[in-house]
Amino acid sequence: MFINANNGHRFLIVSLLVVILDQLTKYLVVNNIEYGSSGIAVFPFFNITHVYNTGAAFSFLAGMGGWQRWFFVAVAIVITLILLVVLLRTSRSSRYTCLGIALVIGGAIGNLIDRLLYGYVVDFLLFYIKTDDFFWAYPTFNVADIGVCVGATVLICIGLFGKEKEEGKH
Repeated sequence: MFINANNGHRFLIVSLLVVILDQLTKYLVVNNIEYGSSGIAVFPFFNITHVYNTGAAFSFLAGMGGWQRWFFVAVAIVITLILLVVLLRTSRSSRYTCLGIALVIGGAIGNLIDRLLYGYVVDFLLFYIKTDDFFWAYPTFNVADIGVCVGATVLICIGLFGKEKEEGKH
């Protein structure tokens, strides 16, 4: 059941790549950009910055005194294990389903590593709109967040628009 030629286990390389890219970029940010600074202005609407998030998406539960760290650790572990089982039960011919699951697993593990090691997640990608009279910023995020969002979007699209056609079936 776990590793055979027909299941999606090979897509775990995508998960590993997400984790490596996530941790590498966070390492570079932590060691090269001052915490809390405006960071590096890449475009007039995008900075690479250095902030911490003790909560979840959009800093959900960030100021709750610390218990949320272990809650989010537990959620990430449970989701990762469930998705791993689902991936190992999914035919590798369902490429987009396997890809979506693998991206979510990689993103969950990337942020899980931060929570376990530091108690927070390192975020650094900041998109914003700034004029003389107006400022709006999308919440800062990281590569692991991209993996989770893209993977979840792929899975939602498959769910909304129909199942994939498996190879060899017409």
